[in-house]
Amino acid sequence: MKPNLLVWLLASSLVLPLEAHAQVAGAQPLGVSVEESAAIVAGWSVRKSVMDKPVFNEKGERVGVIHDIIVAPDRSVSFAIIAANQFLGVSHHDVAIPIEQLDFNNGKLVLAGATKDAIKALPAFQYAKVPTTPKPRSDYDEHR
Repeated sequence: MKPNLLVWLLASSLVLPLEAHAQVAGAQPLGVSVEESAAIVAGWSVRKSVMDKPVFNEKGERVGVIHDIIVAPDRSVSFAIIAANQFLGVSHHDVAIPIEQLDFNNGKLVLAGATKDAIKALPAFQYAKVPTTPKPRSDYDEHR
């Protein structure tokens, strides 16, 4: 009896995954393509390379710390939120800097022409009060 049960379990384990992975017509497959995989390998991690990292000017002076990255609805990275003044990790003055103004130089994030005083003089960034959850991607024309 036990050998028959073992054969039945093995046979059913081969059949069940096939049913669970059936594709539905018109459904978007999960995962990434070969081209996307190549782009991922060539890219870098925002969490490891950018978030909570200091920002320097071209003279090597520390002018702030990156606290957030803003991604626009069109999926483009648009702004870095830089804390111009912080104490014990608590930000007192966040500003939005266009991502195009930042550069990597010798492993450091550089904001050319910046000083602590110049960043503190910029208007403080305030997160929008979102009354509901963000809109689904299907609500945007470029995702239809």
